[in-house]
Amino acid sequence: MFRRMLCASLVLVTVVAGCAGPTKLAQRSEQKLAGGDIWRAWQLATRALDREPMNPRARQAAASAGGVISQDWQRRIHALAQVDSLRAAEQVLEFAVFRANAANYTSIPVAQTWAADELALRRAAANEHYLQGRRALSAHRPKAAFACFHHSERFIPGYRDAARLAEGAFEKALTHVAVLSFTSTGRDGGFGREVGDQWRDALADALAPPRSHFTRVLGADAVEKRMTVAQLGHLSRDEAWHLGRKSGAERVVWGSIGPVGSETKLEIFRERVARRIVQKGPDGQTVVRWVEVPIEVIARVRDVQVDVDYEVISTRDGTSLAHTRVPRSTRARVVWTSYAPEGDLDNYALVSEVMRAADPVRAKAIETRWKVVCGEGTTLAQVLAARRETRGDPGYRRESLGRFMAGAAFVFLQELPPAEDLALAAAKSAWQPLLDDLARLDTLDDVDLGVSLSNQER
Repeated sequence: MFRRMLCASLVLVTVVAGCAGPTKLAQRSEQKLAGGDIWRAWQLATRALDREPMNPRARQAAASAGGVISQDWQRRIHALAQVDSLRAAEQVLEFAVFRANAANYTSIPVAQTWAADELALRRAAANEHYLQGRRALSAHRPKAAFACFHHSERFIPGYRDAARLAEGAFEKALTHVAVLSFTSTGRDGGFGREVGDQWRDALADALAPPRSHFTRVLGADAVEKRMTVAQLGHLSRDEAWHLGRKSGAERVVWGSIGPVGSETKLEIFRERVARRIVQKGPDGQTVVRWVEVPIEVIARVRDVQVDVDYEVISTRDGTSLAHTRVPRSTRARVVWTSYAPEGDLDNYALVSEVMRAADPVRAKAIETRWKVVCGEGTTLAQVLAARRETRGDPGYRRESLGRFMAGAAFVFLQELPPAEDLALAAAKSAWQPLLDDLARLDTLDDVDLGVSLSNQER
């Protein structure tokens, strides 16, 4: 609450203070303090001292505001301690940070008994978190225990053996995740293995410390060296969690891909576009006129849909911790035209300004149809340039797949990427929901997820 008040006051002071001088700021601070707005008074005074550190009126204003804030904070902490000692101890920490930062401006006075009161609240909080940590360890909740011991150390550094217990709890809380090759419907194992490899690498980067507390993604060698060639192509759920356990993982990701749905269609843009012709008239003046030239652009479009289904499984007893189906779709487009442009390509436009002014409805219709056929990011100039520069059909190469996935339309590439390549690329980029699931599970202990701690390996 105090921090929210402080931030709000800072914003208001910035607006009110503007370009006022230190003495004027100190005067405003005195007025705000007299009116009971202690936090705005403090901010005005410290702003004045930032400008002129030795200004006597600003120093006195800061001392006055700081003293009132200190009295108010101590009173609030004592009142809160009667109903919630842990929250009161948190306020003790915030109050200590305030006093340390305020030392740059003035000395913050505290009651003679404050040191003892503060220590008592710190010790009580440290002990309560310590006991909660011990109880969490006994209940097989190492992640919760680690957090408790860490909080204990926040209040009293070096409290009892909290640091040692926190280290032990952390080792028990580490959760290793094995991402296995996916089963791909109707394909060889290479398809699912590529997806598994991509997901594993992406997750290992995304869940690296400090972005995750306890989750660690195992490398490929930890799992694949235990798999047979047949398992690389098709892995049952039961085999998956057993392999995960043997590789040292506490959780394993197992899933499938497919089937792949594909639809290919032909789109045609058949219109008259504008070409600007610049000539000199009989009087020697430059004359600009627009002529309409017929053009036909053919586009082949392939839409692909594929589902990726994954499950996060506890290797302790096979409990399903998360199960998600991720539908993915992508589109590839190639365009071609027989029209051979003449002269400077900058002289071509889908619609001339003359037509736009004379017939805006038709102009809009032409531009809309172009986007439908050639895509949002493809221009007439790009198509004409490719028509002029292309010699023969370069054919489809898999290394160009990334550009297709980014939405580029390939001009004069007559082959569309195979549906399998598009599905593979779409599936390889579908790991974000799994990241969200693993992040959600990161701080949860197995017992809180319904995992049995007594089951032995089948």
